[in-house]
Amino acid sequence: MNRLSFTPPALLAVACALLLNTAQAQSPAVSTEVVARGLQNPWGLAFIGEGRMLVTERPGRMRVVEADGRVGEPIKGVPDVDAVGQGGLLDVLADRDFARNRTLHFCYSEPGLGGNSTAMASARLSSDRTALEGVRVVFSQKPKVASRLHFGCRIAQAGDGSLFIGLGDRYSRMADAQTLDTHHGKVVRVRTDGSAHPDNPFVGRDGALPEIWSFGHRNLQGATIGPDGALWTIEHGPQGGDELNRPDAGKNHGWPVITYGENYGGGVIGKGITRQDGMEQPLHHWTPSIAPSGMAFVTSERYGPDWQGRLLVGSLKFRYLARLTLDGTRVVREDKLLPELGQRVRDVRQGPDGFIYLLTDERNGQLLRLQPGG
Repeated sequence: MNRLSFTPPALLAVACALLLNTAQAQSPAVSTEVVARGLQNPWGLAFIGEGRMLVTERPGRMRVVEADGRVGEPIKGVPDVDAVGQGGLLDVLADRDFARNRTLHFCYSEPGLGGNSTAMASARLSSDRTALEGVRVVFSQKPKVASRLHFGCRIAQAGDGSLFIGLGDRYSRMADAQTLDTHHGKVVRVRTDGSAHPDNPFVGRDGALPEIWSFGHRNLQGATIGPDGALWTIEHGPQGGDELNRPDAGKNHGWPVITYGENYGGGVIGKGITRQDGMEQPLHHWTPSIAPSGMAFVTSERYGPDWQGRLLVGSLKFRYLARLTLDGTRVVREDKLLPELGQRVRDVRQGPDGFIYLLTDERNGQLLRLQPGG
């Protein structure tokens, strides 16, 4: 006879729950290989062909990492960077047509009248990879404020070549995230010449900045175009309430009216509510906060079929790599990988070779390659 037929239903339910929890606790076996060392607070990673990568360092330097791991001298021509607090030279992206146009897009904290703000510039990488040529600022967040915090600064390139930029609320101006006359706490979408994309939702609306794509964000720290062709982002909450979102045109993501976080040291924010009509819910939130940064969908076959379609997110606070399993836009499982890493994971990218690469945000930061097997 089937022994389970004599098991009381309550005990059977407990046993099933224990089996499920055990399965969820098991992490897929992966390990890391050090590609390069000696990077000072590396922030953004781009792939520039022939196995080479370009890394930004927050103090204001860009360096080429050769295929064999050799780290080059700082590239010349980087504009002035206000490297204070969370600011500095931040994300970088190789244009989708880099092999032909050698164009890089990068964002940074730009000094100016009133303080600083997030800016994005584009430039051509010289043929010998030692300098930026034709640097031009194509977007500058308005207004500038005196702040060391919440620059955001992640870039993703859409299928039509336009650029999404995730921007922070600058901390002291969090209420601006609910207005349309500033770029604080927004995702903006611009064409490569810096002009607002004509399909943006607020083009032609009085009192609204035409670059705005979505609003109600706090501090965006990850952005990528998913396999579905849509923009996916992650952002820091305050004390709890880090969010995974899929921002759509004109949508209000709620900050600071709704949040799953609370003030540092305790205490509610605003009305202390998590839902309100007309405001989007996150697809997933982390409470307590993991301080997520960097994100990439796995599309390669390097790690086997169980990895394909998974979303990887770095954790600055707990120093691991999160692997999210999705059912459409719903997160159905989270695995915590590399718990022994002991370094802040700042960026996560899938390379042209199909391997996953990580940057660790340390004074002696590393570029790591994720290897199948532990």
